[in-house]
Amino acid sequence: MLDAFPKLRRAGAAAAVLGVAGLLFAGCTTTTPQSTATAAEKKQELDAAANATLSKLYESSPQARQLVERARGVLVFPAVLSASFIVGAQHGSGVLRVQGADSGYYSVTGGSIGLQAGAQSKAMVLLFMTDGALAQFRNSSGWTVGADATVAVANVGVNGSIDTNTAQQPIVGFVLNNGGLMAGVSVDGSKISPLLL
Repeated sequence: MLDAFPKLRRAGAAAAVLGVAGLLFAGCTTTTPQSTATAAEKKQELDAAANATLSKLYESSPQARQLVERARGVLVFPAVLSASFIVGAQHGSGVLRVQGADSGYYSVTGGSIGLQAGAQSKAMVLLFMTDGALAQFRNSSGWTVGADATVAVANVGVNGSIDTNTAQQPIVGFVLNNGGLMAGVSVDGSKISPLLL
């Protein structure tokens, strides 16, 4: 009888952890009015959100505009939602622009394990600075940051200037939250796949 209590406590603790994690993920995946939108409406929403994200990037770092203009392709994920409770997950949708025109839609997913809890939304912008980097990305059916290619996340100084070494890499990344550009963020492990809209 006494041996049953520790087992019950462990089972109760495990159930509580799973319950809280379930609530976090359920809160992140609830159906919204845009879930019933047509493909054209979803594309339009993504395009508008991508424009807003790029505007915010330019405000945080005016030099980023020059990089975007030089880039062969610009992949913008306006809202990547991350939620975690011990095990974390992220998901978002984005648009690839080549020579200023929409060239395709993509999803980003990822996961992590460790001491973490909470939910946040961030934006990711990936700049393909060379034709080769863009071609490798477009020719893949699924592309994982860190495994298929390295993304140099931009280091931005106090005055908004971008580290020159980063700016010369084949793929440059920016991560933003409501406060602006995030420093010291890794995008490794993010899996990017074509999205059919």
